[in-house]
Amino acid sequence: MQKPIKFLSLCTVIFGAVFFIYSCEKNKNNNPELQGESITFFVDETLMPVMEDVKAVFESSRPDTVNLIAKSETEIVKLITEKKADRIVMARTLTPGEENAYRKEKIVPVVTQIGIDGIALVVNQKSQDSIVELDQIIDFLKGKPLPKFKGLVFDNPNSGTVAFFKEKAGIENLPSNVFSQKNNNEVLKFIAENDGYIGVVGVNWITQPMPEMQKFTNQLKVLAVKNVKISKDDNYYKPTQSNLGEGKYPLVRKIYMLNYEGTRGLGTAFVSFTAGSIGQKIFLRAGLAPARLELREVKVRPEIDQNQN
Repeated sequence: MQKPIKFLSLCTVIFGAVFFIYSCEKNKNNNPELQGESITFFVDETLMPVMEDVKAVFESSRPDTVNLIAKSETEIVKLITEKKADRIVMARTLTPGEENAYRKEKIVPVVTQIGIDGIALVVNQKSQDSIVELDQIIDFLKGKPLPKFKGLVFDNPNSGTVAFFKEKAGIENLPSNVFSQKNNNEVLKFIAENDGYIGVVGVNWITQPMPEMQKFTNQLKVLAVKNVKISKDDNYYKPTQSNLGEGKYPLVRKIYMLNYEGTRGLGTAFVSFTAGSIGQKIFLRAGLAPARLELREVKVRPEIDQNQN
């Protein structure tokens, strides 16, 4: 007769636990104080994968909500000039003219570097080439032929990667054999299905592809690029984490969070979290280089120290 009693006791415990969780969720939904705040960050779409990871971890420990809206760099700058965005994540800082609407109101932005990103050059797995010189890419953008390749494929004509290469080449308009897709995933898909082109994407889209994109990234390879800035260095570098952090890979960009809200609120908390220990570890896990590397102190046992002396 004891088994039914134990069964009832177990059911009572399970029911009580379920009721407790339900009550907590109900109270959270009915209590504004437990629901937390909600803010929005406009994010350069090339940086969305890692920022979505940061958001998920940040929200897991508090009731607040961070909305991330992916936009091209051009779209973000337009929103800033129209004062329709006050929290952004992008791969550069803004010029005084671009942030003039906030400067007029004496709002000084809080600019925080949170990581180091790279721009990856990808080709079809069938391609015989695995290296490329940066000078060849720059010359191509200036109108010269690109040896062995038909052209470059960017994510978006208004993206930060396009602006990055325009600045590198010192040009205002791209040549006719430079093509654009809708986003980074479309570039990966195009290159996987078409040999003879170089795709230009954010490194994070390679290191953390969406599940449905894995079949396409498996058909790609990342080119190693010669860094012409480093004298007497004939090596070619891939956008690995160490090469990004050490500045050996030539196509690197610093990632910034820019906060124009003018007060210390949830936006400040999210920035601090991203730039802090946990946020920086998320950047490491994503294959990017964090802005701050934590150094560990290693204590050497006295007997080992003496033996080495």
